Amino acid sequence: MELDIVALSRLQFAMTAMYHFLFVPLTIGLSVLIAIMETVYVMTDRVIWRQMTKFWGLLFGINFALGVATGITMEFQFGMNWSYFSHYVGDVFGAPLAIEGLMAFFLEATFVGLFFFGWDKLSKRQHLMTTWLVAIGSNFSALWILIANGWMQNPVGAAFNPETMRMEIVSFYEVLFNEVAQAKFVHTVSAGYVTASIFVLGVSALYLLQGRHVALAKRSMAVAASFGLASALSVVVLGDESGYAATQHQRMKLAAMEGMWRTEPAPAGFTIVGFPDQEARETHYAIHVPYVLGLISTRSLTREVPGIEELVVESERRVRSGILAYTALNEIRSNPPGETHPAVAAQFEENGRNLGYAYLLKRYIDDPAEATPEQIEKAAWDTVPRVFPLFWSFRIMVGLGFFFILLTGVFFYLSSTQQLDKRRWLLWVAVWSIPLPWVAAELGWFVAEYGRQPWVIEGMLPTAYAVSSLGIGQVLFTIAGFALFYTVLAVVEVALMVKYIRKGPQPEGPLDAEGMQRRPTASPVPAPAE
Repeated sequence: MELDIVALSRLQFAMTAMYHFLFVPLTIGLSVLIAIMETVYVMTDRVIWRQMTKFWGLLFGINFALGVATGITMEFQFGMNWSYFSHYVGDVFGAPLAIEGLMAFFLEATFVGLFFFGWDKLSKRQHLMTTWLVAIGSNFSALWILIANGWMQNPVGAAFNPETMRMEIVSFYEVLFNEVAQAKFVHTVSAGYVTASIFVLGVSALYLLQGRHVALAKRSMAVAASFGLASALSVVVLGDESGYAATQHQRMKLAAMEGMWRTEPAPAGFTIVGFPDQEARETHYAIHVPYVLGLISTRSLTREVPGIEELVVESERRVRSGILAYTALNEIRSNPPGETHPAVAAQFEENGRNLGYAYLLKRYIDDPAEATPEQIEKAAWDTVPRVFPLFWSFRIMVGLGFFFILLTGVFFYLSSTQQLDKRRWLLWVAVWSIPLPWVAAELGWFVAEYGRQPWVIEGMLPTAYAVSSLGIGQVLFTIAGFALFYTVLAVVEVALMVKYIRKGPQPEGPLDAEGMQRRPTASPVPAPAE
């Protein structure tokens, strides 16, 4: 990848977005886990559950605060590095982001304060309601962000206005209930639940290995293992839904993820391993499992999954259609409003949905209308993302997903049979597994976003056309600034987490063997003075 302004802008956004997402899944998952723990406290009145809620809530608060800091800086880039993108989709993209800030973030931020400072000010049930509102706010925040991102993957409910050169909402209902956005939301939130569960499981396993805070650790592991197992199973099921959505709306991404260069007879097999070769247009040493891909992506045994070469042929047709739209658009904009010839308007109406494909030719020629057949063919092949990194990122992510099912399933059994402290090597496996959910989450986002290239808005706006008119030196300077800022935040995050994990939970008073707070013994009544 050449280090031009587009590549550098992509690098900066990838760096800030992927760093920000280190905080998001733990915030989403821990918010629900601490709400569950406090619910048990209110139902049983066992003070150890209040102690657990406060301890894991403290780690949640550290992560939440630093996540907010990284999220704010990330949003500045839309206007700074992607000004044409902001102009082009501001009417659509701004709506869910505004709702996220006004509704979800304020809900979450307001009740986070009450969660930490309201223990002695609110009744138990009022505080429990506060905790659940924090969890709901965290999940709602993810919903609106993923609605915006899902629209970029599948731009429904909006139409291009040739007079303003902007996308405009025609159906907010379609934007809100976009199939891709809804699939991404439930899949991402479930992945956050898995991340928090593995985190709680690993830290609790460390306490058991050290012989510290045993009662808290065992109860925390019981909650994390059961919640994590359900979440890990749901991630696999919801990942299947995402695969089906990709078949409907992002077929090139799916074909690249599978390294499938040519259409196979239905139902297509799933490639477990292989070595995609982009130049030879082959996947070497591929091992297939029959029928699986066809069942996942089409939910049938008779529908084909198109391969990359067939999809490139379709892209070439869409490039030619886009040229017609581009020609009509230029004529529309050269005439006063309302004076466009009906035939020209009809030509744009018929081909306008492929306008973005004409912009792919800008890489080779200034005027797409003058493109040669060879340039059109090159533009069509530009719709193919890099296959090798997508292919292996997806497989590592899926492999980790099945590992999480196994890990949480084992600890669910050990917790149910009260054998948590009898398999020390398994406790070490849990400790060393703490970073793995983040690896899986980052790979998932890599597949989702890198697999969409060359589009910033699928099929409509090429990434290269969305950047700001900046100098390379300016972008390099901001990359260095963000790298320094995020490195400092990373050090602060790790230092604070390690400090409070080492310190452990704060005692809530003397507890009996069942985790109930001991009642103070009544002092003897003094004998009356003689």
